[in-house]
Amino acid sequence: MRVLITGGAGFIGSHLADAYLARGDEVFVLDDLSTGSMDNIRHLKGRAGFHYTIESVHHGPTVAELVDQCDVVIHLAAAVGVRLIVESPVRTIETNVHGTEVVLAKANKKKKKVLIASTSEVYGLSEDVPFREDGNLVLGPTTKGRWSYACSKAIDEFLALAYWRERTLPTVIVRLFNTVGPRQTGQYGMVVPTFIKQALTGRPITIHGAGTQSRCFADVSDVVRALVALMDHPGAVGEVFNVGSNEEVTIRGLAERVKALTESNSEIVHVPYELAYGEGFEDMPRRVPDISKVERLIGYRPTKSLDEILRGVIAFFRDAP
Repeated sequence: MRVLITGGAGFIGSHLADAYLARGDEVFVLDDLSTGSMDNIRHLKGRAGFHYTIESVHHGPTVAELVDQCDVVIHLAAAVGVRLIVESPVRTIETNVHGTEVVLAKANKKKKKVLIASTSEVYGLSEDVPFREDGNLVLGPTTKGRWSYACSKAIDEFLALAYWRERTLPTVIVRLFNTVGPRQTGQYGMVVPTFIKQALTGRPITIHGAGTQSRCFADVSDVVRALVALMDHPGAVGEVFNVGSNEEVTIRGLAERVKALTESNSEIVHVPYELAYGEGFEDMPRRVPDISKVERLIGYRPTKSLDEILRGVIAFFRDAP
């Protein structure tokens, strides 16, 4: 099979490329390196069946050419990270909405199956935990840029489902919940690599807010396995799936685990949201997925505990140049 991965030089995209190549598929990566990195795919350069193009997903002719060459499309290219979202809302909205428009339009011409990577952020301020795919989405006001990312990804979902229902383009939507693992950078606000780098270098481990907010962290290997299986399964078409872990931890608890596993002397400190992201920032108190739907369809279950995931990321940073 020939697979096009937009955002394929990113953290998740590069692991997905590894997985497809390992099973003998041909992989085409499209990335503009705005948040991705050549370091993530350097080990794949020159490998049989691997191709990469440095260009924006907004460039229609390039996307059309790559779509024509491939059998399926996995659309991961997006603005990522809370810091980037807060600091660059225009870029966030344009990247997420227009990029998806281009991919779906080009894929529709040849009816190529498309997986759209969405996010747990779309659940917003909903208190109906664990989050179900058919649950209500509760977003904050438009005056708070924090919600521009969630809204843009929700529009992506609406558009993908509309292409399926109105134009019979086979689409699959996956809402990812805090995927972590080797190659992830803390540059744009990802909490696990940030905490680990702080702990390994002896700097203060900085928690934004009270630290009582909770999250569930899934290993990238488990997430990639789910993406591949959903793309292979005909029953996934026209559906939305949560993919992640349901092992919940508070951010304070996460900081304490990182400190213990790294045997760090770093102090754990709290930074008010206003200082980190500006006045009026809103966060989600809990983010826990109901993963029963994806489990029923493809038998998905997380295989790695949080401590195993953290040890893997710690080892990656200790071995990194």
